[in-house]
Amino acid sequence: MARIYQTPTMGDAKIRVAIVTSQGEADLLVYRVSSWGLASGDALWFITRDKQDASSWVYFTSIGMAQVKVCFVDSMGCAGWQDRGQPALKYRGRFS
Repeated sequence: MARIYQTPTMGDAKIRVAIVTSQGEADLLVYRVSSWGLASGDALWFITRDKQDASSWVYFTSIGMAQVKVCFVDSMGCAGWQDRGQPALKYRGRFS
């Protein structure tokens, strides 16, 4: 279950994430869900304000500092990892 907490400091984050607007540039396509029950895997995120409830703490940063590039999509069916042999694939399974 991908329950994501946005940490205000880079040092607290498990993963540094950059938000990109192009799906072709992203490592991971993410769909935001409205409840914990719908969150699953790495690609369906429920964003929480309570860090104790989170499965992963992320810090949003620039592309140059990011470990994973994320693009938010409008369809649950589009969400998932882009398999292009990217170094970011080593983070598969780390959001849930």
